Amino acid sequence: MNLLEQIKQNGIVAIIRGAKPENILPIAKALRDGGIKTLEITVETPKVLTLIEQVASEMGDEVIVGAGTVLDSETARAAIMAGAKFIFSPTVNVETIKLTKRYGVISIPGALTPTEILTAYEHGADVIKVFPASAFGPRYLKDIHGPLPHIPLMPTGGVDLGNLAEYIRAGAVAVGIGSNLVNTKKPMDEAYFQNLRKTAEEYVQGVKRARNSQ
Repeated sequence: MNLLEQIKQNGIVAIIRGAKPENILPIAKALRDGGIKTLEITVETPKVLTLIEQVASEMGDEVIVGAGTVLDSETARAAIMAGAKFIFSPTVNVETIKLTKRYGVISIPGALTPTEILTAYEHGADVIKVFPASAFGPRYLKDIHGPLPHIPLMPTGGVDLGNLAEYIRAGAVAVGIGSNLVNTKKPMDEAYFQNLRKTAEEYVQGVKRARNSQ
């Protein structure tokens, strides 16, 4: 199974924003132990390249680590050199998509309108991050899949345990979850990591139940 299929099978991309270097591995391990194996570290995080390299080196094939909030091809290349296996963007930047695919890495740009979604896909994107998904909700995803059923969609922004199943049933191949899962503003202690593992398990089970009910 290739990495793209693994990401789809995992069903959840954990978005880690603003993590401190000393906390990145405990966060990654708690998520892994809870069953979430696809981790996005956003590039505005201090020392992000070091963090990506650290997770990729320490955890190997146990998780798939990528870079998020990538706005240009230069940043994408730097992240890929550090070990990123996928590139997440909040927008459609054609040069970023092209460079990402040139290096054989998974491209997941962000788009919202049908035109943006199709444009990103036609330029080589593997999955389209529908962002911000909270602007229109699960019904919008279903509506997009009407004329564009062949394009894999990953809603991101506002996804939580309450609406997760609706997005999966609406056709999402996976979902991106940020602070509703990993809130780096909270104190990072043993209780936090135990709770993170438990929450990760709840999201994983939520995806499974939604898929089984389709």
